[in-house]
Formats: sequence, C-alpha cells, structure tokens
Amino acid sequence: MLAVAVLAAGKGTRMKSALPKVLQPLAGATLVERVLASARNLAPERRLLIVGHQAERVEEQLSSNGGLEFVLQQPQNGTGHAVQQLLEPLQGFRGELLVLNGDVPLLRAETIDALVSTHRSSKADVTLLTARLDDPTGYGRVFADANGRVSGIIEHRDCSDEQRANNLTNAGIYCFNWEKLAEVLPKLSTDNDQGELYLTDTVQLLGVAMQMEVSDPDEVNGINNRRQLAQCEGVLQQRLRDHWMDEGVTFVDPASCTLSEDCSFGCDVVIEPQTHLRGTCRIGDNCRLGPGSLLDNAELGCDVSVVQSVVRDARVGNDVAIGPFAHIRPATTVGDSCKIGNFVEIKKSVIAAGSKVNHLSYIGDAELGANVNVGAGTITANFDGKNKHLTVIGAGSKTGANSVLVAPVVIGKNVTIAAGSTITKAVPDGSLAIGRAKQLIKEGWDRNAE
Repeated sequence: MLAVAVLAAGKGTRMKSALPKVLQPLAGATLVERVLASARNLAPERRLLIVGHQAERVEEQLSSNGGLEFVLQQPQNGTGHAVQQLLEPLQGFRGELLVLNGDVPLLRAETIDALVSTHRSSKADVTLLTARLDDPTGYGRVFADANGRVSGIIEHRDCSDEQRANNLTNAGIYCFNWEKLAEVLPKLSTDNDQGELYLTDTVQLLGVAMQMEVSDPDEVNGINNRRQLAQCEGVLQQRLRDHWMDEGVTFVDPASCTLSEDCSFGCDVVIEPQTHLRGTCRIGDNCRLGPGSLLDNAELGCDVSVVQSVVRDARVGNDVAIGPFAHIRPATTVGDSCKIGNFVEIKKSVIAAGSKVNHLSYIGDAELGANVNVGAGTITANFDGKNKHLTVIGAGSKTGANSVLVAPVVIGKNVTIAAGSTITKAVPDGSLAIGRAKQLIKEGWDRNAE
C-alpha cells in the first residue's frame, strides 16, 4: 500500500503575496495541483495534504480533488513536525509513505514512479531523491556509496571545505517505510539553529537509507520567491514547446510563446511570435496562430488563421480567417468558411457557415444564418438597460454600413438593410429595409449666427 503526503503548510513570506505559496499559479495550474498530479499514476490508497497557513483557502481551492485528506499543522515547526501530524491519521497503516513538497512542481511522474520502485526493490527504510547541482551552495549534502546507500546528510553550514566539494544534494523528496518512520518520528529534536523539527534527521535514525539521483536537476527546483517562480515557468514552457515541436508544430519564435498543458495540436500547425494559449485549447490541422494572438479555452477546426486577435471560450469551424484585431468572446460559435475581420467583436453568438463580419462591428447575442454579409460598423444593440435580447439574421441577408439592429428583432432570409439604417421591427424574407431619417439641407446656413 502507498500513501502520498504533500507538505503545503508554509506561508511563503518571500513571495510577497496574499495568496498562499502553494496556490501560486504556474502555467495554468497551482503549484500544489501540479504536485498532486505528478503522483496520480501511482494510484495511492491514501492522499494527504498537510495544511497550515490559510488552511481554509487551500482546502477550498482543492475541494473538488476527490479523496484528498487534509491534515492541519498548527503551528508550523519544520518538515519533521509536519510529518508528525500524520501519526494519528495513518495509525495502523502498513506500506510506503511518499513525501512531496507543495512548492516543488516540476517533478515528472516517471521520476516519482522510479523513486517508489527503487525504494521497494531495495527494501530500504527510506529512499531519498537527490540531485547534482552546479552550485550546491545552501543545500544539504548527501554522502552515499557506489551502491546508493546513504551514510549521512550534512547541512551546508556544517560541511567542511572538503565536504562542500560534494555536489550531491538532498531534494527533500522521500519514500519511507511508514511503520519504521512512525517509530522514529517522536524522537526528532529541535536542537538546531532554527529550533525546528527536520525530516532529514530521520535518515540518521533509520536503519537503511538509499538515494536515487534525478537525471534532470530542474525537476527538483523549489519555489520560494517570484524569481524562482518565473524560472520554473520557463522550464515548464520549454518542456511543452519541445514536446509539441517533436510532434510537428512549428514555433517561429519559441521563446516568445507560452502554452497550457491542456493544449493539443493537429498536423502542420504554425505558431507565430508572441502568441499565447491558455486553458484547454484544441487546434486542428494547418492552423496558423498569430503573431500576437491569445487563445483561451478555444476549439479551432482545420485551416484556421488567427492574426493579432483574441479567441476565448469559443468554437471555430474549418477554413476560417480571424483578425487582425478581432475579439471572439465566450459562448460564440463560428461556422466553416467564415471571415471575422479587423476590429470586430463577437459575443455569445452563432455565426453560420460562409458568413462574413469584416469590419468594425459588434455582434452580441445574435444568430446569423449561412452566407450573411455584415457591413462595416454594423451593431446589434442587444442591451435595453436591463436585459440582453436576441437578434436573428436569416441566411443570405446583408446589412449596410453603420446599421443598428435593435434587439429583440428578427431579420428574414435574403434581406438587404440599407446603410445607416436603425432597424427596430421584424423584416420579412426578401425585403429591403430602410430606417433613416429624412435628409434635411438648409442652404446658406451661418454656423456662427445666433
């Protein structure tokens, strides 16, 4: 049996944030959510989150994470003290305890799986994850033989010059024999500079300790401040871009683009500079995104271009051109072979196949049939000051420049609306609708006359 415990009680003072450190966002997910996800493949029997600072807020954020047990550490007196809080909830538990840190979000699932497998095959009391760092300053050094058996862990400040030459460091990730650990946890002492209970001290108290060195030291990067958060974001983004470039996506300027882990791309997609994808995005074959575009929870068909535009919580069909400077807002569906042009905003609307909204228009709470042509400056006036109303435009209809359709209103099929018209009543199929005031001219008018 396996239990996973995540240490998530710290305040994160150096983040300079009202948000608990473990709830800081990283590529679309919180730090602690990433840590929990990294252990999902292990299918542990128990998952415990040790909380402390703003515990209620952390619990609320993770309330939908089924089967997660919350354990309160109050006050927070070190990592050893945190794991001591598990003595009661894991009383009688037989198996391994995997201890992860809520601020170490880059661990790959494969690394964690290997740590648990190594621990089980070695039959050690504890197996710790280690990393070789180019600059190990400040990190505890791990001393082990060629077989990986650990003889000791010495904190940097306590190392001799010779010991400091060892760059094998403790990553703070452990797999324990829980029954053996439970025996020594009460023996931890606060006799140290910080006056805290350290989990590392259990290594000396247990019988057999082994270490497993991580192949990529970036995986064990911890986050204590904004600079380290940005560094981890950079590592994660590079992983994502590398993965999708290996899958056939072209990034014209990879470093200027960011992705979400919940993105997927078809064949021969090209992503131009300064383009960003958030949330769950599904991008079909032969799409071209950017430059300078933002897609958030967007679903695009094949052969779609999005140039210097925003598409958020919307669905777009095949062979669609969007932009430049268009804004496709939530609850919008754009059909096949449509054109959404410059400075067009569409919100909560359905645009059927073949329709064009080319210039300077606002289409909100509307249903457009197939092959509708919306003239420049057309607006659906959907709000009466209290409620939003629907505009329906039938297939094949055309609106002239600077038309205003005051909802609720239904425009039939194959209707032509004259430029500059304000339409307030239903228009039947095949009609010409004109809603202008009569032009009045006063010749010889003196604008300065009283």
